Amino acid sequence: MGFFAIMNPIANTPVFLGLTADDDPGVRRKIAVKALVMSFIIIVIFSAAGKLIFSLFGITLSSFRIMGGVLVALVGYHMLHGGEHSSVQHPSNEDKQKCLDDKLEIAISPLAMPILAGPGTIATAMNFAAAGGVSEFVVTVGAFFVLCIISYVFFVSGERFVNHIGHNGIKVVTRLMGMILAVIGVQMLILGIGGAVSEFHSLAGG
Repeated sequence: MGFFAIMNPIANTPVFLGLTADDDPGVRRKIAVKALVMSFIIIVIFSAAGKLIFSLFGITLSSFRIMGGVLVALVGYHMLHGGEHSSVQHPSNEDKQKCLDDKLEIAISPLAMPILAGPGTIATAMNFAAAGGVSEFVVTVGAFFVLCIISYVFFVSGERFVNHIGHNGIKVVTRLMGMILAVIGVQMLILGIGGAVSEFHSLAGG
């Protein structure tokens, strides 16, 4: 339930639809699968060795939140202004493949990280997994896997919503979700800055 509250497939579905508004159902499913597989891999890695990775590179959760917030806010700003991929009148097969590759890139960023496997989700996974031994790690990874399946069902079911509201409706949803995504990014940024200030005061006080 902790993962569900943070990852929130219901809230992420309109965001996913907004990011894939110009894609056909087949491409949308590929993006959903790639994003969820990547987010699952990220969570497994951080559940197993998150604290080691953070300490090895000198990364704090606050700095991770700040960078993630900036990235999400920029994507939201782009969606808010109706940013679309440029199209070519008569694309070659190579151009079509490059276009497909470009579309699949959003599965990694911003979908897999920082939207699906964001700082909050990573922190939750690290806390749950670090609470005990192997059994806690298995439960954490298993719970996230179930949530990925639920998210995929929500994402794919969203295609019906796309068919119902049409192209103009999707443009409206895209801009609305862009605004919400930008606000989420700003909120992540505020939390990151707040955490960084608290860490600075702790170090100064120590």
